Amino acid sequence: MTLAHALDGIRVLDLSRLLPGPFLTMILADMGADVVKVEDKGMGDYLRSFPPAKGGIAGRFLAVNRNKRSVTMDLKNDDDRAKFLKMVAKADVVVESFRPGVMKRLGVDYDTLREHNDKIILCSISGYGKDGPYVKRAGHDLNYLALGGVVAMSAEARGRKPAISGVQIADVCGGSMWGAVSVLGAIIGRDKNGEGAHLDISMTEGAMAMLCTEFGNMDAGGEVPTRGTSMLNGSVACYAVYETKDGKYMSVGSLEPKFWAALGAAIGRKMDYSEVIAPQETQDKVRAELAEIFATKTRDEWTEILKDHDCCCEPVLELDEVMEHPMHKERGVFFTQDGGELGPILQMRTPTGMPEMKRVAPRQGEHNDEVFAEYGVD
Repeated sequence: MTLAHALDGIRVLDLSRLLPGPFLTMILADMGADVVKVEDKGMGDYLRSFPPAKGGIAGRFLAVNRNKRSVTMDLKNDDDRAKFLKMVAKADVVVESFRPGVMKRLGVDYDTLREHNDKIILCSISGYGKDGPYVKRAGHDLNYLALGGVVAMSAEARGRKPAISGVQIADVCGGSMWGAVSVLGAIIGRDKNGEGAHLDISMTEGAMAMLCTEFGNMDAGGEVPTRGTSMLNGSVACYAVYETKDGKYMSVGSLEPKFWAALGAAIGRKMDYSEVIAPQETQDKVRAELAEIFATKTRDEWTEILKDHDCCCEPVLELDEVMEHPMHKERGVFFTQDGGELGPILQMRTPTGMPEMKRVAPRQGEHNDEVFAEYGVD
């Protein structure tokens, strides 16, 4: 199933830069929304300049800005601000990721937008939200995850220094995903009650939402959750990563009795489910035994052995290996877009399905004449 035309007719003006906002608007564009990147006349979206690049456009930028058009405006300029507000009158959604207060200083805050379109939906993405004691505080993904408790839950084992996430969880899950869900909800709500909305998306709170079950456990009288102390973050031998003979790794997630028994049958070790819920001393002993066993064969040898045993064990793939995995190939997760002078451009679809590829990521201001004419802007 694909949602490539679900948002046909929805107009989005995207003032955001870097990752959270552009990833959000790519999701909307993949579902058919007409997304116009409104970039300043200087650098534009900073993500354009991050190496490495293809044909002068950053690889990261190409990955999250397909199916969009770009115009350039200086919102500090009265004439350009007037143009933008005229476009707002015909738009459905505005997305921005400035620090709280910037939109007001530019003269395009929610109250001003509503004067030109009382049904407009403004999605504001920020690190800590549009109010509160941290409203003017700068931050990055790591800071948001730290304040949200996510960093404290991540480490190789109990008592170790917290680990840095290998992906931007707060940016993408906390900002882009929650932003997209909220925009879609606001569109449905507007269709019911005729009212727009100002969405306040805090990346810290978005990341923290993933810990809701851990807060539930704590509230129920459990210990304060932290790294290496719960079943899903490093305390048990049946849910861990093991190094193989060739220096690669296998993931083991044999939590349930039948999976734990199946793993034992596959690796030639008798498994007693009492080990899964045993005290930490026993867990450490079992972990050491499994480490010795997995170190006797290569990752690919273990993958071949374990594939016929239903035991929740999979190889840890590097990114170039992910692209070649038969499951991802068969499901068409990766595809190549014709970039014209840029050559073929690697793209990855989201779980919303295969998008209709209308255009590659735009060059800065590439669609000024076309877009301004459509919006009736001089």
